[in-house]
Amino acid sequence: MKPKVIVLTGNGINGEREMAQAFIQAGADTEMVHINDLAQGHKKLDDYQILAFPGGFAYGDDLGAGIAMANRLRNNIWEQLMTFTQKDKLVMGICNGFQMMVNLGILPGFEGEMGMRKVALRPNASNRYQCRWVNVKSVSTKCVFTKNIGVLPLSVGHGEGNFFAEETVLDHLAQNDQIALQYCNEAGAPADGLFPLNPNGAARDIAGICDSSGRIFGLMPHPDRFLTAYNQANWTLLKEKAKRAGKEFSDKSVAQVIYENGVGYFG
Repeated sequence: MKPKVIVLTGNGINGEREMAQAFIQAGADTEMVHINDLAQGHKKLDDYQILAFPGGFAYGDDLGAGIAMANRLRNNIWEQLMTFTQKDKLVMGICNGFQMMVNLGILPGFEGEMGMRKVALRPNASNRYQCRWVNVKSVSTKCVFTKNIGVLPLSVGHGEGNFFAEETVLDHLAQNDQIALQYCNEAGAPADGLFPLNPNGAARDIAGICDSSGRIFGLMPHPDRFLTAYNQANWTLLKEKAKRAGKEFSDKSVAQVIYENGVGYFG
């Protein structure tokens, strides 16, 4: 049976269609649901296996990126959300969705500390919105979504992606295998905080983290904007290289494995 994915939408979220399409391509039964339908009880989280928080600018990022929507979720569906996270189900958030999850405290979600805010996504070190392609690599064996991923090119588009936490929290993330993705160069060497390899100044080059179970995952880059190989900025070069090497150019996105990992978890 296909897992059912609920993709949150409404009030400034604008990446729901891309997120839904990515899960559809991975073989899931996917539904976009407005936050009001959850808040008013027309839809229930318990009817789904994967919860997806897309990117965008929920509530115009008033009060800070992801804060207003996080407050809405906490005040309206907190009990549902806590029940969902405690079951053998998955949660994924991209960009603004990741910011919501951090503000809600479901990430990093240390054992016994679910709902406590421990990290922040601050304004970029450049003090500018950054829209570019970067490389990330998987450094976690725990995270469900990032298994079997090497170096992955992904696009970013954010003004507040600078991952920050106290050193003790950063150490805990590393020791507990919760740093899921780090910014790197094309060969996989660490970005070491250097711009533009690290586009926002994130501590320890952190691009994404998971909770202590590995089932809850958030990241700043956008795999949802990389649905086919033709979305990649240098696809013409890659196609020409394949041609000269006598190989067929695949139109499948290398980022699709993230969604396939999530869907495959249930089957």
